[in-house]
Amino acid sequence: MAIDEGYRHLDGAYIYHNEHEVGEAIREKIAEGKVKREEIFYCGKLWATDHIPEMVRPALERTLKVLQLDYVDLYIIELPMAFKALEACKDAGLVKSLGVSNFNRRQLEVILNKPGLKYKPVTNQVECHPYFTQPKLLKFCQQHDIVVVAYSPLGTCRNPTWVNVSSPPLLNDELLNSLGKKHNKTAAQIGLRFNIQRGVVVIPKSFNLKRIKENFQIFDFSLTEEEMKDIEALNKNVRFVELLIGRVIIIIIIIIIIIIMFIITNSMR
Repeated sequence: MAIDEGYRHLDGAYIYHNEHEVGEAIREKIAEGKVKREEIFYCGKLWATDHIPEMVRPALERTLKVLQLDYVDLYIIELPMAFKALEACKDAGLVKSLGVSNFNRRQLEVILNKPGLKYKPVTNQVECHPYFTQPKLLKFCQQHDIVVVAYSPLGTCRNPTWVNVSSPPLLNDELLNSLGKKHNKTAAQIGLRFNIQRGVVVIPKSFNLKRIKENFQIFDFSLTEEEMKDIEALNKNVRFVELLIGRVIIIIIIIIIIIIMFIITNSMR
């Protein structure tokens, strides 16, 4: 559906367990003559347990095998330790561009200041929306020609196991709805347009065809400078996607396992 409606940036990951279906859809649309491979921008992600340098390429090759594609356009990591291995994947022609996710300024500087850096990250995928505008991070990224890609640009589902439900739903915001009426758009379209005008790429998620269409119909209007400032003032510095205690413990355990495996691997050389 998304490709038929004009979408070309497809955001996926092996952990989503849908790469087979996504790859099948891409090949189907190419066979139909709807798109060419070079018109599709597929973004994949390295899962947390695969960040040991020796595991990066096998993980990417696994994704390519499932997708049945020769390369991905962008591959994202979440820990700086995997970046050199990712550079080698680019040299091998497995990925066109390298990106990171959930990096703060310090983590970005670790990579940007790395001796012998061959390719700098071109994107940083982070949570970003009118309630969490990330102005300092956005400014830093733009100064270094790193494109900020906003996940959850409209907030997210209200699952209390991993979402901060203390913050009100973004799409119920009075200002966004008021501006929506003014521009004959939805609150969601206003929220997406806000980030687009800031130079932020948005990757909204939906299974609903009506919303998929609406999310793409944000290029036929503009917000005024005053309206942009009003939306910026909504910033609460509050994340919707919040790592709660249970998930924090799991991530700490994963990181410890990664470090131990890395030490063992190096000691066997």
